Amino acid sequence: MANEAHPCPCDIGHRIEYGGLGHEVQVEHIKAYLTKSPVDAGKAVVVIQDIFGWQLPNTRYMADMIAGNGYTTIVPDFFAGQEPWHPSGDWSTFPEWLKTRNARKIDKEFDAVLKYLKQHCHAKRIGVVGFCWGGIAVHHVMMKYPELRAGVSVYGIIKDAEDVYSLKNPTLFIFAENDAVIPLEQVSLLTQKLKEHCKVEYQIKTFSGQTHGFVHRKREDCSPEDKPYIDEARRNLLEWLSKYV
Repeated sequence: MANEAHPCPCDIGHRIEYGGLGHEVQVEHIKAYLTKSPVDAGKAVVVIQDIFGWQLPNTRYMADMIAGNGYTTIVPDFFAGQEPWHPSGDWSTFPEWLKTRNARKIDKEFDAVLKYLKQHCHAKRIGVVGFCWGGIAVHHVMMKYPELRAGVSVYGIIKDAEDVYSLKNPTLFIFAENDAVIPLEQVSLLTQKLKEHCKVEYQIKTFSGQTHGFVHRKREDCSPEDKPYIDEARRNLLEWLSKYV
């Protein structure tokens, strides 16, 4: 994601080569990538894309990782057929591009996905995970949908809005210390607001020395010093889902 002062740094890291364990399905007016859990426990997780869209191999890799831990996972096309951002795109046009892809205006698509999970996947307990643009979307849906058991927002930009603390259910926020577009002051403000007003469980973790995209866009073997942080963040994500979904 980007704010007004910076271009989006989501091109930091690697696009991994990954085919995927799931398959594509039609969910009303949008497409989605679905991976069934090896064990049908009635649990599902919606995985929300970054600006590079629902077909990014990195996001599908994360969805399959989550599925391997006992959840049916679905990565819907929350851009509803609109083109995702391309890494070689002209960043000067990014703000205009983003105006037609508002992470807080996905309720129509999210409703369709919840209906699909309940009717076709027998989901009774549902969580949500999102990266970058999807991290903002997670923050939004966790304030709107009480049926979501848990949320994990991974480096989603925080706006200084009064309603950032009205979470309905437990939410984990993961940030990177050296994120070019999410200053630590914003993380501190979120921490303060949640401490003062939030009535549900939440946790905020900032990972030392890491940059935007580190959880899902770096290779596991990218560098020895980064790998422990990537592994820890992924483990925290799975532990949060396990505890609350």
